[in-house]
Amino acid sequence: MIELKNITKVYKTGEVETTALKNINLKIERSEFVAIMGPSGSGKSTLMHIIGLLDRPTSGEYFLEGINVNRLSDNELANLRNKKIGFVFQAFYLLPRKNVLENVILPTIYSGLDQELREKKAKKALKDSAFPENFIYHYPNQLSGGMMQRVAIARALVNDPEIILADEPTGNLDTKTGEVIMHTLQKLNLEKGITIVLITHEEYIAQHAEKIIKIRDGEIIAEEKVKNRKILYYNNEI
Repeated sequence: MIELKNITKVYKTGEVETTALKNINLKIERSEFVAIMGPSGSGKSTLMHIIGLLDRPTSGEYFLEGINVNRLSDNELANLRNKKIGFVFQAFYLLPRKNVLENVILPTIYSGLDQELREKKAKKALKDSAFPENFIYHYPNQLSGGMMQRVAIARALVNDPEIILADEPTGNLDTKTGEVIMHTLQKLNLEKGITIVLITHEEYIAQHAEKIIKIRDGEIIAEEKVKNRKILYYNNEI
C-alpha cells in the first residue's frame, strides 16, 4: 500500500543544509499496524509528514497504492490526502470554541454532504472511537486528555480513511490512558482493517504494533516483527 524508494529529505536554511532523511526504503502493507520508533531528531516525524503527503521528498519515489505521488500537483495531493489519510497528533489540535461534535464534523466541510449526513458521519466516528455519547456537546476544556485524544481519533476517522497516521498519540497522557488509546487504535486496525502508522519514541508503546521500524539520524537501522505483541482487551473507560 505504501512504498518508499530511496527517499531523501534535505532542508536548506540559507547556505546550511540539513539532511533529515537518507535513502529511506520502506514498504507498509494494507491493514498493517506499524510503529516507527526513534529518539528526538531521528527523522521519524519528517518521515510521517512525507508518508502523509504533508511534505515532498528532496529525492526518491513514493508510491501510494501504486500511484507515484511525486508526480501529483499540490491540489491532487490534498485530494488524495483527504480521501485516504487521517491524522492523530500528540497535541490534539481541537478548536476550543467548538464542541466535540463540531470539531469532528470539520474535516467534512468540503465533502459535498449536507449538514445532516455530516453530523451522522461524525457521530459514527465518535462511536467508533468509543467516545461517550453524553459528552458530544461538551467543549475541549471540559474533557480529560484521554477524551480529547478520542475526539482527535474520531476526527481522523470521519472521512473513512484507509490509513491513520498517529504522531506520538500518547505523549501527553498518563500510562493507563495511553494504553486505552492504544487499545482504540488496535481495535480500528483489527476490526476495520485500517492501516495504522504510529510514531513513537517509547518501546512500550511500539510493542502494541505488529512491526517496528527503528530510525536514527535519518536512516532506518532495523525493521522487526513484534514477537509478543501487546493486545489490550480491558474496559476502556477514561
